[in-house]
Amino acid sequence: MKDAFGLPQSLLVLGGTSEIALATARRLVARRTRTVWLAGRPSPALDAAAEDLRGLGAEVRTVAFDALDPEGHEAALGKVFAEGDIDLVLLAFGILGDQAHDEREPLNAVRVAQTNYTGAVSAGLVAARSLQAQGHGSLVVLSSVAGERARRANFIYGSSKAGLDAFAQGLGDALHGTGVHVMVVRPGFVRSRMTEGMEEAPLATTPGAVAAAIELGLRRRSETVWVPGALRVVMSAVRHLPRTVFRRLPL
Repeated sequence: MKDAFGLPQSLLVLGGTSEIALATARRLVARRTRTVWLAGRPSPALDAAAEDLRGLGAEVRTVAFDALDPEGHEAALGKVFAEGDIDLVLLAFGILGDQAHDEREPLNAVRVAQTNYTGAVSAGLVAARSLQAQGHGSLVVLSSVAGERARRANFIYGSSKAGLDAFAQGLGDALHGTGVHVMVVRPGFVRSRMTEGMEEAPLATTPGAVAAAIELGLRRRSETVWVPGALRVVMSAVRHLPRTVFRRLPL
């Protein structure tokens, strides 16, 4: 069960090698979390992440999980929940893709959409049902400010995040009053392996800063978290710009 501050004692990470997810796990283990499940494709990186968290004092187990295999989500998550209650599920998998290349190769664009949206819908519903069955818990969904308004430079990724964001908000409304809390996290540009080599956007942030915002959001039982917080105001303005103006912005 969660502690008095709303922080979890048990955590399931969907996307077990995500830098943001691991920064969050380290932060939570330093507070209260004692049991961590890392779900992802079996790999040396997943094993290394598990060892890192064990070194911090957590009991860590891994489970094979593939966002692109929705038919396997029931079994993978069922294995975890069969071992005991999970206080927090962190849905953290996703891929950025290569916009210029993916426009010319539609199957690559479909892979981005299937990973970021279709896979998340499947895993999110399976996790939500399991949390609801146990009567408590939180589902934290890593969205992105890119989903607020599709930009020419990354509309494939942005559209997948827009779908994910809308899904998570609707799921949160559906679960309201059940004891299950859904929180959507919208980071801006995050300095990470995924964005390495890319031109940094204004108000850039780090995995550690996103992790800190997630912890604060859990304590407050927030429904939406922006990282950094100033993006809430910025994106509100961007969302309402006329398209003729929006197209001319250096975005």
